[in-house]
Amino acid sequence: MSLKPAFLASLALLAAMTLMATAPAWAQEPQGPAVSRPAEAPHQKRGTTAPETGIRVKVQVVNAPVAVRDSKNRVILDLQKENFTILDNKVKQTIESFDLAGEPLSTVLVLETSSRVAPLLPAVRKSAVVFTQTVVGASGNAAVIGYDKEVQRLQPFTANQEDIERAITNLKAGDTTARLYDALSDAVGLLRAQPAGRRRVIIAVGESRDAGSSEKFGEVLRQAQLANVVIYSVGLSTTAAVARYDAQQAGPGSATPPGTFGMPPIPGTAQTPTSVEQHAGNVDVGALAELAVRNAASVVISEPLEVATAATGGMFQSTFRGRSIENALAAIGGDLNAQYTLTYEPTKSDQPGYHEIRIIVDRRGVKVRTRPGYYLEAQ
Repeated sequence: MSLKPAFLASLALLAAMTLMATAPAWAQEPQGPAVSRPAEAPHQKRGTTAPETGIRVKVQVVNAPVAVRDSKNRVILDLQKENFTILDNKVKQTIESFDLAGEPLSTVLVLETSSRVAPLLPAVRKSAVVFTQTVVGASGNAAVIGYDKEVQRLQPFTANQEDIERAITNLKAGDTTARLYDALSDAVGLLRAQPAGRRRVIIAVGESRDAGSSEKFGEVLRQAQLANVVIYSVGLSTTAAVARYDAQQAGPGSATPPGTFGMPPIPGTAQTPTSVEQHAGNVDVGALAELAVRNAASVVISEPLEVATAATGGMFQSTFRGRSIENALAAIGGDLNAQYTLTYEPTKSDQPGYHEIRIIVDRRGVKVRTRPGYYLEAQ
């Protein structure tokens, strides 16, 4: 009986030595099945989970998509990293990575299926091949969302172009509701789950209006910016649909009853056909984008598709004057193939509020398009 304590001590020592010998190999093995790393938001530290309430968010990585064109609107493709300067809240940043359309695309195609655009759905279906060939391409993948009174995931992410085209060609018209903001929010969520090494893009095809969404537009834009999502859009017009498919109509149709207008008046002015046209043509969508992001819960925007593109660095394409949906998608595909991506880790990134992004190119006469900024909530 007197040997029992010594025996137990020896046994414990032997077990400890065995554990120490095997610990390094065990620590390096992944726990559980191997999975791809989820896409990381630009304002979240690598290797961490989403911040809990009450913890200050620190920006880790910001991706800035940049399109550069000359005075004749031709794309410029010969720029190098040294040609760009990035300012975040007027503070010069160090460009960590630089790329020209090299990263593969993950795209969510968001399609309005309300009865208001039913006459245009044949043209949308016809554009399926253009979307897969000019936007998705050989290395990309895509998902398809349809929205009317419901938001439906018609096709999960896939690289199979036939499956993508089938989801588009099988579109069916619904009711008059159009939950655009809810659909955009769902698309941002899908893209956030994509691998970090992919460019994240939403292409929304529909009317520039929302009806029935529970999501707030400004909050959707904030989340898109935080997830490094670029929104492109193709604006459909019920007026164009009437003019195109009603052969008996003598003049352009109206999406609203006679004597009424589909946009709010310019403050301090009477609403007339001329004033409405000027309002639509001269509105500063960049300023509206910043306003929507700064005041996420309280601002109502009358041109949400245009504003969404301005807020994220994308491009709006209108079909109002007869431009085909196919040509609009082809233009978006061309823009994506000529897009620079600049990545930086901003200084003073934990400051709450709106962070303005400004990109300067050291070449005269160029036009630069990028995302105007991002918003950090006070914690």
